[in-house]
Amino acid sequence: MFESLSGETQLYPILGDPIGFVKSPQRLTAKFAERKHNGACVPMLAPEGTLSDLLRGIAPVSNVRGLLVTMPHKGTMFQHCATASETSKLLQVVSIVRRNEDGSWHGDMLDGLAFVEAQKKAGATVEGARVLQIGAGAAGSAIAAAMLDAGIRELILHDVDTAKAEDLVKLLAHRGQVASGPPDPTGFDMVINTTPMGMHPEDPLPVSSELLTASMFVGDVVAGHGQTPLLEAAQAAGCKTADGSGMVDAGLDLMLEFLLQKQ
Repeated sequence: MFESLSGETQLYPILGDPIGFVKSPQRLTAKFAERKHNGACVPMLAPEGTLSDLLRGIAPVSNVRGLLVTMPHKGTMFQHCATASETSKLLQVVSIVRRNEDGSWHGDMLDGLAFVEAQKKAGATVEGARVLQIGAGAAGSAIAAAMLDAGIRELILHDVDTAKAEDLVKLLAHRGQVASGPPDPTGFDMVINTTPMGMHPEDPLPVSSELLTASMFVGDVVAGHGQTPLLEAAQAAGCKTADGSGMVDAGLDLMLEFLLQKQ
């Protein structure tokens, strides 16, 4: 994978905190090799509050051609973009950026498209579904928008920060049937967790496991941790499931096309 590393290698760091669980570096670097592109994705542990200093340091490093952005920087990175996709402008978040010709950053938010694709590949019937989504953060906002665009019948959003959920409802109201509500999965076709809950063993379940039934599809954004407690509970109830690794896999081609400016 690293035989082609040289002074001509183009770098695409992934920034976040925590960063130890990410799978994108090896997978995206392998994808670059498949395309005969001399590029490498490297993880960079960037705690909250350090992004501005980091970007100033990266600015003159001309072979840093793009960045993958994970929590907690998706909103902050948007503020550093000179140009952005319409989805990013609407939500004011990015998950990936590339250099413009003048060296500034162009951003996009691919989390939603990747998540929807992962659910479909795992067997979910998205179109016409009634969906309960837990989480209205940066990734959650993009996923909510993409789910509505994919033709779901209704989306109910829950977040412990009720104001955040209400704000997202207002922002997406023109895209379809969306409202805020409690974390009760009763009567839903799909239940999706777009929060970090499940990254640590002591995390509570996003929804009560006793309310899950076999007719529900349960999806989780948490990647790199195997089957989260939510997915274990869902599988015990007979549900079909999709974990965050499927979202990472579905997003690789989207990332590749964006970074190589093919779209």
